[in-house]
Amino acid sequence: MGKISYRLANFNDLKEICKLVNHAIEEMIKQNIFQWDELYPTMDDFREDIDKEQLYVGLLDDHIAVIYVLNQDYDDEYENGDWKYKNEPFYIIHRLCVNPVFQNKGIARSTLQHIEEELIDLDIHTIRLDVYSQNPFALKLYDSLNYTKAGYADWRKGRFYLMEKHF
Repeated sequence: MGKISYRLANFNDLKEICKLVNHAIEEMIKQNIFQWDELYPTMDDFREDIDKEQLYVGLLDDHIAVIYVLNQDYDDEYENGDWKYKNEPFYIIHRLCVNPVFQNKGIARSTLQHIEEELIDLDIHTIRLDVYSQNPFALKLYDSLNYTKAGYADWRKGRFYLMEKHF
């Protein structure tokens, strides 16, 4: 596997991003993981992310291998989190998704490490996210990278754990 190159997504990427996410949803359903569907995330979500310059793509072999959103926006349920670093500046990762063609190659792990490096350059040392409680692969990944649970939120698709990492 070559080195992943990361950049902001643009509107020319939108079709490939939506195809990637739909393929990922199909794969998750096969594994009885029902966190995403036709209602979320949508093309409009990604269009807005691109417009706000918050959606990133990781390219491998000229294909989008991974996408993620990085910003400081969060749902009200995040206020219920028992955050250890509540007085520190932080960013939140949303919609992290590895293209199923590239799964099980360490791409999510290397992408999360890349995000940490980018944030360190901004003098930010805390990341937050929410993870679907019924996604054992994501739970194992975040646990292995020392994310800690700070609470939970119950949304339309079920329980999501609020997680935080300080580095």
